[in-house]
Order: sequence, then structure tokens, then C-alpha cells
Amino acid sequence: MPAFSNANNLLATSQRIAVLSGAGLSTASGIPDFRGPQGLWTTNPGAEALTDIETYVTDQEVRKLAWQNRLHSPIWTAAPNAGHRALVDLERNGRLVGIVTQNIDGLHQAAGSSPDIVVEVHGSAHRSVCLTCHHEQPISVVLERVEHGDEDPRCTQGEPACQGLLKSATISFGQQLHRLSMPRASAIAQNCDVLLCLGSTLGVYPVASIVPLAKESGAKIIICNMGATSMDELADVRISGDLAEILPALLFG
Repeated sequence: MPAFSNANNLLATSQRIAVLSGAGLSTASGIPDFRGPQGLWTTNPGAEALTDIETYVTDQEVRKLAWQNRLHSPIWTAAPNAGHRALVDLERNGRLVGIVTQNIDGLHQAAGSSPDIVVEVHGSAHRSVCLTCHHEQPISVVLERVEHGDEDPRCTQGEPACQGLLKSATISFGQQLHRLSMPRASAIAQNCDVLLCLGSTLGVYPVASIVPLAKESGAKIIICNMGATSMDELADVRISGDLAEILPALLFG
């Protein structure tokens, strides 16, 4: 496999490796991706509407369905896979400058990655937020209410209670990213020898913009994804395969 060997050589000689991770890294942990052959939006196109903030705010039935989906999400039983753990080993090796992730599952941190180097561009499913007062809390607190019959939970913060709409602290289509997310992601991209893109179609902006940014800053680009991506023309090496299987060997083989 010339591509695998080339990627392995690039990584072995790099002292500053950055990672951009997407849903394809977590599929081996039992969390479906979105646009793959068995992706959430591929098998159920209507599910994409649940990620639109305007629809969420204006349609109570969408909110009820979204809370049921959160309650029964595979995220709560998922465990980090060998791909996540390989990145922890890379960090301990002193050669990982940062992880920019599109994932909301928290599996990088669960595997042992330092929260200080993980930029969760699209937020975290483990937190909930009020859309009115912006109070955050563990989402488990709200899910317990949903499990006991509160189909469209409202914010209970304050006296009197805020009563604002609650949602997971994840970024829906139409919402702004946290103001520090992209500056942190861009800094990581500009400070690496190699940008390792894992399990992402690289078609969602602005996070995908760090790929050409890294390239312009002199980094080599390695793309590992089961299908084609929007940035394949920028790749110095392109590899297809199960990341839980190939990533440990790619980094340390």
C-alpha cells in the first residue's frame, strides 16, 4: 500500500501533528455518521431538519422528537475505539499539537485526550443550554426530566424560572459557532507539519477551511476517509479504511 507507507513516513518524521476529526472516527464506537451509506441523514433524510435552529425554535413537534432522539442516542453507551486511543498515545508522545473535532460525542476526552488540546467546533452533546438566558448544565439533568414525561423541557433557572427553550449545547444549522472555536482551530492548523483529517467529508464550513489554511502554512495534508471528500485535491496522501483499524498502525506502525 504505497499511500499507507507514504502517510506513515510523513507522520513518523513530523514533530507537530494536528488532527481534524469527523463522524467517521466514531462509527466504530457505534455512533452512525451523517452522510455515509448508512448515515443518519442518508437513511432518514427528515432527520436533518432536527439540526436546523429555526425549525427547532418554531416547531414544538420537532423539539419533542429531538429530545427523544437525545434520550435514546447511542452516544451514551459509546466507548472510545482504538483510533481515539491512538491519538492519546500521540499526545503522550509529545507530537500532537491539537485536535479540531466536528464530533459532539466527547469520545476524544473519554479516551484520555487533554481537554486543553481538543476544540469541539460544533459543541458538546453532554451539555444543554437555554436559548434565552444561555444557562448551561449537564444534559443528563434535562434528559431525566424527558424520561419522566417532560416532552418539551423549559429552563428552570432563576426566580421566577426563565422558561426559555432548552437544547443540547451543540451547533445547529443557522447558529453561530462559539467565538473562540475557529480562532483556536486556525491557530492549530497554522502550527503543524502535518494535518491528519480523519473521517470527515470536509464539506462543512467554516471548519473545513482549516485544510487549505494548513496547506498554505506549509503543512502536509493526509486525508483518511471511507469516501471522497471535498478537499481530496489538497491531499498529499489519501487513504481509505476503517480508522479504528488503520490509525494505530498509521501512527505507530
